[in-house]
Amino acid sequence: MFNKIAGRYDFLNRFLSAGIDVRWRKKALRLLEPLRPKQILDVATGTADVALMAAKQLQPDKIIGIDIAERMLDIGRKKISTRGWEHVISLQSGDSETINFPDHSFDAVTVAFGVRNFENLEKGLTEIYRVLKPGGRLVVLEFSKPFIPGFKQLYNAYMSIVAPQLVSVFASDKKAYQYLNQSIQAFPEGKKFVEVLEKAGFNNSSHKPLTLGICSIYWGDK
Repeated sequence: MFNKIAGRYDFLNRFLSAGIDVRWRKKALRLLEPLRPKQILDVATGTADVALMAAKQLQPDKIIGIDIAERMLDIGRKKISTRGWEHVISLQSGDSETINFPDHSFDAVTVAFGVRNFENLEKGLTEIYRVLKPGGRLVVLEFSKPFIPGFKQLYNAYMSIVAPQLVSVFASDKKAYQYLNQSIQAFPEGKKFVEVLEKAGFNNSSHKPLTLGICSIYWGDK
C-alpha cells in the first residue's frame, strides 16, 4: 500500500495537515537535543522526512533509516542526494520487528507516524530497546484522537469522510487514507501506549498531546 502511494505521500501529508506535521517533527526532535546523539536510527523512515530534519537539527555523525517500502526509500534517497546529506544519512530496507543491527548500536531512535503500522507493537518496541545504547532515548510521533468535545466530532468527520475524498482528487488509492483513519482509531494512544513502552523496558516514559490531541509525542529512555 505504501509503495503504491509513495509518489504522492509527501504532498498529501503537507496538504492534509496544512503543514502542521513539519512543526510536530521539530518538537519531537527537540527531546533529543540534550542527548546530542551521534548515531541515530529512524524506524519506518518512509521518504526520510525525519532523518533529514534530524540531520540538520541534531547534527549527528550518522543516521540510518529503515523501512519495508522500497519505493518510499527510493524517494527518500533522492531527497537526501538533492540536499547533500549522503555523508550523514543512509536508507536501507528493514523491518521494525527484526532490526538488523547489534545490541546497543544507537544513541537515539525515532519513529514518526509508523508505530501504528507495526504488525506486533510490543515486538517492534522490544527490538528498538535492544539496539539502543544504555542512556539512549526513543522518541515516537504518532497520530492520536482529539479529546475536546465538538472538535473531536469535526475531526472524526474530516478523517473518515473529507480526507479520503480530497485524496481521491490527487491520488488513485483512497483506501490508503481510509486505512490511515482506521489505524488511528485502533492505536493504543496516550497512557495506554506509555504502558506498552514500559512493558518493553523503557524508563521515564511519558507523552505530550499536540494540536488539541490530533498528534502526540511519546518518549522513553533505556
